[in-house]
Amino acid sequence: MNDLALHLLDIVQNSLSAGATLITIIVNEDLLKNKLCIKVKDNGRGMTEEQVKKLSDPFFTSRTTRRVGLGVPLLRQTAEQSGGRLKVTSQPGEGTTLEVHFQHDHIDRPPLGDIANAVVLMMSANPLVDFKYTYTYNGKSYEVDTVELKEVLGDTPLSDLHIMGMIEEMIKTNQTDLKVCQFE
Repeated sequence: MNDLALHLLDIVQNSLSAGATLITIIVNEDLLKNKLCIKVKDNGRGMTEEQVKKLSDPFFTSRTTRRVGLGVPLLRQTAEQSGGRLKVTSQPGEGTTLEVHFQHDHIDRPPLGDIANAVVLMMSANPLVDFKYTYTYNGKSYEVDTVELKEVLGDTPLSDLHIMGMIEEMIKTNQTDLKVCQFE
């Protein structure tokens, strides 16, 4: 995959397939420690310890619609080639947490890509699922929570094109502001 936003979409799809109703996405860029971390936590069905161990096998998937599951193995490979690692923890009935770390300045680390667009697509395409997205840059954070957005919007759905555009612009602006504030 060309960028990490595409990996993120794939991982969130796993959470949705596991019946998650709340998905938390955290992107943490820490240039001082030369680290980039992406964490996805859900409240889906969860997995047994045996299933977690099989995640590195591209021919293992819990989905019935296809016989291969390349998302996690590809992300693990990308992380390891970029001086990082991938960790998955899960409990049946409680959900799953996937955490992937990269060396931020590693030449083989893919770019983040359009994370804001990916987050907005996930939010708008899954109106019955709540998302919490946090972006942290050198210790300063910005958060978007669909529970709060739905309260503010009332009857207007997140999938409304104008709303989607405004949320995406809001995320991009705030992420940019976090980076610019570091140099003021």
